[in-house]
Amino acid sequence: MMNQAEMMARHGLKECMNETNKVLNELSYSIQKIIAGELVKDEQIVAYIESLQNEEGPWNSVGQEQLFNSKTEELPYYAFDAYIRGIVRWMNELGMMTSMCCDGHGERHAYVEVDGFLTDRQMHILNLAVPSDSAVRVRFRKRSRRHTVLFDYSQTERKALLDIAETLFKMSNDDRYINMLETERFKHRLLDWLEVPGESGREQKVRRRLASSLRKLTDEQQIDETGNLLATVRHGEGPTILLSAHMDTVERITRGRVIEQEGTILTSSEGILGADDRAGIAAILELLERLPMTRFNGTIKVAFTVEEEIGLCGARGIDQRFIRDVDAAIVLDRRGTRDIVTGCRGTFDFCEASYGELFERAGRLAGMEDWKATRNGGSSDAKVFAEFGVPSVNLSIGYLDEHTDLEQVDYRATFETVLLVETFLGRQLIQQSM
Repeated sequence: MMNQAEMMARHGLKECMNETNKVLNELSYSIQKIIAGELVKDEQIVAYIESLQNEEGPWNSVGQEQLFNSKTEELPYYAFDAYIRGIVRWMNELGMMTSMCCDGHGERHAYVEVDGFLTDRQMHILNLAVPSDSAVRVRFRKRSRRHTVLFDYSQTERKALLDIAETLFKMSNDDRYINMLETERFKHRLLDWLEVPGESGREQKVRRRLASSLRKLTDEQQIDETGNLLATVRHGEGPTILLSAHMDTVERITRGRVIEQEGTILTSSEGILGADDRAGIAAILELLERLPMTRFNGTIKVAFTVEEEIGLCGARGIDQRFIRDVDAAIVLDRRGTRDIVTGCRGTFDFCEASYGELFERAGRLAGMEDWKATRNGGSSDAKVFAEFGVPSVNLSIGYLDEHTDLEQVDYRATFETVLLVETFLGRQLIQQSM
């Protein structure tokens, strides 16, 4: 159930006495009296604020479209359209300064004019604020000097704009809320991939779907003679890093099975779950989407390999021209959490100890200090890349009991691996060590 602060935030208001603007404070006080002790609908609050248009004073400007400079003046949020007021207020609180807005009046899309250009991170936050099942779709239009944020909605779903305002309010109050939303959004990506079948030797469906996803995330892609899907994305001058996961599962995913959830743990009602290595696939796609939000400079190469489960066949047969210029590799295919695997059973090293230590440092920078390097890993594509002379690590990706009916994956742990690699890339740790 919504609390008073959240109900008011939907309409661009803070609780009384938290407003610095006198008119806003009076309005907040009035709304609090309406809310107190009873269940109030959004429509009642909208109707009350709009009724103030007929009163003397500042209220008679309610609903009029005006230009404002949010950098130099305190915005009169009480004057903005009812269904966009909250979005504008919390965009400003999140550092997205605005100049004009309109809620579409139930007849056309709503929009917010931004004073300047949004960053990739800010656009990510706005996308994140729209629930996946929402009737609203957000678009960004770039003009010569500014971004316009467009909110498309059906005529009967204008109220969904208030849901976005509430989410932005929660984001502005607590950074952890953003992380929670990102984790839940990632869960749905992982769930989608857990439904894609593709046991060793029959990876065609996985490859086709990945190829479609990579078209908008990478600059070029190819399928080598072994059947591996390879792709490249360039982000300026710098090192070339390989990200890799395998496309095959150890056996066929049982048709008609149900994926069950308890807390952040996902399991299969029958047969293997397939998180080995669908978790790695989902993590790499998430990383490619998030890469523009980082300060990474260099080239990312991606290798989705075939037949890993029956002898690392895809990695062994990878096109050598593709990996010739790779400076280091990151494989996402280790069970459990917080392992940075730098060697196979303590007898074969994938890299120098210093490379593994970079990921320990990335963990500390990301607030996850328990990431630790170990030479006691198993066989994986990381071993093959190391044999080819590429320094490699294999990172825990959150699954346990792989190859059995008890297989599970902690999707929060999988997403935390995404954050680890994002920190490693964004903080340019490998550049500093070269």
